[in-house]
Amino acid sequence: MFGIAWGVASLLLLVGLGEGFRSGQRKNLSQVGSDFIWEWGGQVPAVGNQHTGQHRYQLTVSDVEAVRTLAPHVRNVTAIINRSDLKQVSEFSSASGAAWGVEPNYPEIGNLTLAAGRFFDADDERLRRRVVILGSKNKQLLFEERPAVGAFLTINGARFQVIGVANKIGHGDNEGNNRKIYVPLGTMLEMFPFVWATNPGDAISSMQYQPVNDDMSETAKAEVHRIVGDRHGFDWRNKDAFDEWDSIKSNRMIGLIFLAMDVFLGGVGIVTLGLGAVGIVNIMLVTVSERTREIGLRKALGATNRSIMMQFLLEGLTLTGLSGVIGIAGAGGFMWLLNAAVGGAMQGFDPPQLVPWSAGLAVGTLTLCGVLAGVIPARQAAMLEPVEALRKD
Repeated sequence: MFGIAWGVASLLLLVGLGEGFRSGQRKNLSQVGSDFIWEWGGQVPAVGNQHTGQHRYQLTVSDVEAVRTLAPHVRNVTAIINRSDLKQVSEFSSASGAAWGVEPNYPEIGNLTLAAGRFFDADDERLRRRVVILGSKNKQLLFEERPAVGAFLTINGARFQVIGVANKIGHGDNEGNNRKIYVPLGTMLEMFPFVWATNPGDAISSMQYQPVNDDMSETAKAEVHRIVGDRHGFDWRNKDAFDEWDSIKSNRMIGLIFLAMDVFLGGVGIVTLGLGAVGIVNIMLVTVSERTREIGLRKALGATNRSIMMQFLLEGLTLTGLSGVIGIAGAGGFMWLLNAAVGGAMQGFDPPQLVPWSAGLAVGTLTLCGVLAGVIPARQAAMLEPVEALRKD
């Protein structure tokens, strides 16, 4: 019984822990968007597959407009300027953090949601208004518990009005995303352009784009590569010239990794269950030999082979069933304690939970184990001859 209970608990806990990690990783990805490709400027090698004689190119607003116009398999694209050298000062305090210049459609791709206020609109972008969205941490640093929407702050000495506050992103103390501020892209280009060295006047840090659907991600990527390569004068088929991150591919990779993990952990739990079942079979066989006279007496009084088999089969099913209930209860109790102790405090990890398919697998395996643990000794008991059974000491 202990072996069966341990096997069930192990199966549920291992799969539950793996599922918690999978869920946490997916949640992390979804907070920055789960179906987009992030592209930066890159280095073009002078010779293919070599890193000598490279020259750098920088993405531009006009590149983004070309993608928006010429890439039929891209449903959405946005430009980003990222500056980490802009000081923010309110009348109460000061703060630092990344300042992002973004377009009004950025929340559709980056999954940015607001706790208060509104996001930029087309007029803010067109008129290059001095408005700003605060990350949740910067709102706290600059205004503490005071209302921020409608208040003013300065960014490198220029006066901006706060029109929105973003919701908190992520768990725990990882506050990088929550210390960002967002201003309209046009305003950023006018006041804090991404221009130094040989960067063009409309240079941007990166762009994010979404394919029409996940299955068309490679087609959309090829279209963007062709547009960028043609505009910057290099062979777009040279993969080394592009610096990008594909969240769709990352999600698929994570799914495959955790599928393999679930199979492995489930296999370990099933093997443990099987070992417990072997132990119960052995115990039941010993029980049959110890109860030979009882079986003989029952058969002498008219018990049929079927009733004898049913007796030992039910005993095996009872042992495995009770063990399974103990294992499921133990696993559920441990998961509850872990949830109460840790909760959502760990970045990238959700508390384990009972996964329906693993519970179904445990119940199905338990039933099989119970049948095996009962049928073999039950058949041995039913085949005993009454006279021989009564003679045995």
